[in-house]
Amino acid sequence: MALTTAPDPTRRTGSVPTPADRRGVGRTRHGDGLAGYVFLSPWLLGLMAVTAIPMLLSLYLSFTNYDILTPFSEVEWVGFANYERMFTADPSYWHSVRVTLTFALVAVPLKLAAALGVALLLNRAWRGVGLFRGLFYLPSLLGGSVALAIVWVNMFNREGAFNSLLAVVGIEGKPWVNDPDWALETLMVLAIWQFGAPMVIFLAGLKQVPTELYEAASVDGAGKWRQFVAVTLPMLSPVIFFNLVLETINGFQGFTAAFVLSNGTGGPVDSTLMYTLNLYITGFTDLEMGYASAMAWVFLVAIAIITAIFFSTGRFWVHYSDGEDR
Repeated sequence: MALTTAPDPTRRTGSVPTPADRRGVGRTRHGDGLAGYVFLSPWLLGLMAVTAIPMLLSLYLSFTNYDILTPFSEVEWVGFANYERMFTADPSYWHSVRVTLTFALVAVPLKLAAALGVALLLNRAWRGVGLFRGLFYLPSLLGGSVALAIVWVNMFNREGAFNSLLAVVGIEGKPWVNDPDWALETLMVLAIWQFGAPMVIFLAGLKQVPTELYEAASVDGAGKWRQFVAVTLPMLSPVIFFNLVLETINGFQGFTAAFVLSNGTGGPVDSTLMYTLNLYITGFTDLEMGYASAMAWVFLVAIAIITAIFFSTGRFWVHYSDGEDR
């Protein structure tokens, strides 16, 4: 006869947690959550102090006539007067919009084309290719620095290196940065020259394109151009989309080079009056901070709309490697 042992009523099974166990788990999770907020607190404080609160304050100021010199207690609420003035009674505003659109529509596509072209050339196992990659990326490290803008202005003035180079081949130069017909173009050339960052991203994307696709296309009789159109561009479309969004936003935000070239005036003859420079002049030179805040919010909304258009149209031409379009 088999003997059975009665279960011990005082013994706890591991499958059913007791209320004490649940309280212990709850305290552990609460402690982990609290620790997470403690580590996030520097970022949260920075977000509130540097971004969120100033943005809300500028939104309020955009409906006032604040001019920096007036105490906040005496600021007058003007409603939508700043926005009405912007759209109906300020020719310089619309001029800065045209200048910025011209700059972005020309410089951004050419910059991306240069970045992609150089990335294709450097996507080879050449000897010393790493050195060339570093040299092409170097201008992007300088970014929108004032020193680089000063060098660029001196290079394209009347006695600059560019005119000296033209003189070697018998071409008479001109003061490019002081000519209203060419000042903006010099800024475009500077922006295009700094193609290193998108070039590196394109190069990383090219490394991910399977070589089997090129081999299959070659077997089917596709030449280099056909392989580029049918294989490279579709496989790179997510990277192209990423660079396009970033560089478009950067193009609209151009400020430093235009400020240095024109000594903060947008000259010559307002030919380099970028939107952000016009905003700066309005707020810190003319002291119309309320109106400048309204300009800043319109700029933010415009950038958001352009970005939304990119994302909404991307599903028609951006193709991902998993076969799904987003």
